[in-house]
Amino acid sequence: MSIFEVGRLCVKIAGRDAGRTCVVVEEMSNGYVVVDGDVRRKKVNVRHLEPLDKTVSVKSKASSADVKKAFEKEGLSVWETKAKKVAERQKKMKAKKEAPAVEKKAKPKKVKKTEEALEAPLEA
Repeated sequence: MSIFEVGRLCVKIAGRDAGRTCVVVEEMSNGYVVVDGDVRRKKVNVRHLEPLDKTVSVKSKASSADVKKAFEKEGLSVWETKAKKVAERQKKMKAKKEAPAVEKKAKPKKVKKTEEALEAPLEA
């Protein structure tokens, strides 16, 4: 039986979670254990842990919810993971092609050629 049996409270002394309290959830070979609690659940080298004299009643390979309940009974805080809210992507709109504004020239009205119209310029 090792010092780092399942349920042993420890303090992380190395890494990003240094100074935080954790509990051993699973023993592995070659000096590694899986920890959970006020740290992210992960495999850790026992050299990076300082065992405390307290133990918590958790089963081997206990879920994070079970560890959270055990920590709350002891009055310890637990690492909370919050899912990031992904903002909705804006839908791509097809760009409308705008034709350059061209002023239309007024077409001269066609005058019906009648007999009177033809005779008038000749007399004048």
